[in-house]
Amino acid sequence: MAEQITNHTSTMTETITEKSPAATTDEALMKEFQGGSEAAFVALMKRHKEPIINFLYRFVGNYDDAVDLAQETFVRLFKYGQTYLPDVKFSTWLYTIASNLARTELKKSWRRNSVSFSSMGDDDSEEFGTMIPDGDYLPDERVDHTMIAQRVQRALMSVSPSYREVVVLRDIQQLSYEEIAEVTKSEIGTVKSRINRGRKQLQEQLQGLYKDMFSGE
Repeated sequence: MAEQITNHTSTMTETITEKSPAATTDEALMKEFQGGSEAAFVALMKRHKEPIINFLYRFVGNYDDAVDLAQETFVRLFKYGQTYLPDVKFSTWLYTIASNLARTELKKSWRRNSVSFSSMGDDDSEEFGTMIPDGDYLPDERVDHTMIAQRVQRALMSVSPSYREVVVLRDIQQLSYEEIAEVTKSEIGTVKSRINRGRKQLQEQLQGLYKDMFSGE
């Protein structure tokens, strides 16, 4: 399936739609795709591929895993696109797929490392919320080209996962509180609380960066 999607992308680029894809809404493209237009699927994938990869990388912390998870996200879009309902914003629906895959990958990773944790969605989980970050984590220079970007990503990966997810969705991907609540299946109040806690953890980690940047002034 992944190879089929890649092949579709390369062979159908010039036949997406008569009108510019940029002028077509996601929801309109999904309607075309549900009607049998694979070109509409290609347009959606080209539009959302990089944002989805960026979200996944910031969340799971490994660029190669992020690319694989993004590929699986679009495989599921291709397979299950008929289940999409237009009363939900398409990007919210797509981020929900990506987020679920990312959480599953994180849980698998922690199981492989014999780390005990409870449900991802439980904001009060002591084991999950206070999990010790991997001290060997290194940002990927293919994505984070500067020292500052690498320090910020390292700090982000030290934030508790349930908080990191919503901080990335809000502050990097620019989703609304309502969209994040849909993606995480949480109340808006819970989303705002997690974002505030995540930002606080991130700020604490970045204090050293501020000192390094301005200590000479």
